[in-house]
Amino acid sequence: MNTMRVAQVSAAGGKFEIVERELPQPGPGHVRITVEAAGICHTDAGFVHAGFPGVQFPLVTGHEVAGRIDALGEGVTGWQVGDRVEVGWFGGHCGHCLPCREGDFIDCQNLQVPGWAYPGGFADAMVAPDTALSRIPDGLPAALAAPLGCAGVTTFNALRHSSARPGDLVAVLGVGGLGHLGVQYASQFGFDTVAIARGRDKEPLARELGARHYIDSSAANVAEALQALGGARVVLATAANSDAMSATVDGLRHRGQLIVLGVTPEPLQISPLQLIGGSRSVHGHPSGTAQDIQDTMTFSAQTGVKPMVETVPLEEVDDAFQRMLSGAARFRMVLTTGN
Repeated sequence: MNTMRVAQVSAAGGKFEIVERELPQPGPGHVRITVEAAGICHTDAGFVHAGFPGVQFPLVTGHEVAGRIDALGEGVTGWQVGDRVEVGWFGGHCGHCLPCREGDFIDCQNLQVPGWAYPGGFADAMVAPDTALSRIPDGLPAALAAPLGCAGVTTFNALRHSSARPGDLVAVLGVGGLGHLGVQYASQFGFDTVAIARGRDKEPLARELGARHYIDSSAANVAEALQALGGARVVLATAANSDAMSATVDGLRHRGQLIVLGVTPEPLQISPLQLIGGSRSVHGHPSGTAQDIQDTMTFSAQTGVKPMVETVPLEEVDDAFQRMLSGAARFRMVLTTGN
């Protein structure tokens, strides 16, 4: 087969359409992947609406991609045709900027994100650098592996690199696409896990996912509720709501951390006094490297952490994208190709 289907957006803010393109060949240091599943992330909306600099149209986005290698470019070692692989938000690094020279690849100043730096995974196939590849564990289906390349690694990595230790009170703000994974990871890490969300409707699910405590932010003062539990060592802020994030700071214990994951342009309303008193800190956290993604998938397979997904065929991408935007998805929309 010399052609493939892609779901492209022709202009900023446009709809997805399925078109045929020539099947690409991998260049040196790259592989071609037959896509089996691709998660739809809220950040994809930023690309579709040209909210990131340098986005080019027609656009093929998608940075939560699971599939199999079907062709190797020159110089690729350590990988074989048929290997099951994931490509996430981390789609390659330059290797020569200061963060890269310090080994901090996720903060590469020229980070290659699939769908931004090169065509992403909303397609039958894609080409990616071999440095972006993570090995999918046996027994982890592609549709469950795909969201772990962004939503999964972001929450997993933030928690494992936080100051929290088993037994510490850790709160997850938001029980959505990121938060439902954050609650599971926090529980599996042995944290005394608190879920925070608006209303009581998500409480049964949050407890099922591993939360020992639940705070309804529409009915309680979140900071006071956290302090009543002893104060949070970490608040993992997955909800993209600056006011909701700011409202948790006084609920941190001494040397507690607010770790910001939810992306929003609105500023946080936090005073220096809130941080200085108790030596509290606010920390932004990006995604994770290819090895971090592989660690996330391995841990998830070992512990039973699973994203809650709705799968739809590639040709229904526009409906799935709109469902994600509306907040109706429970909790990750995943495109499947039938490959």
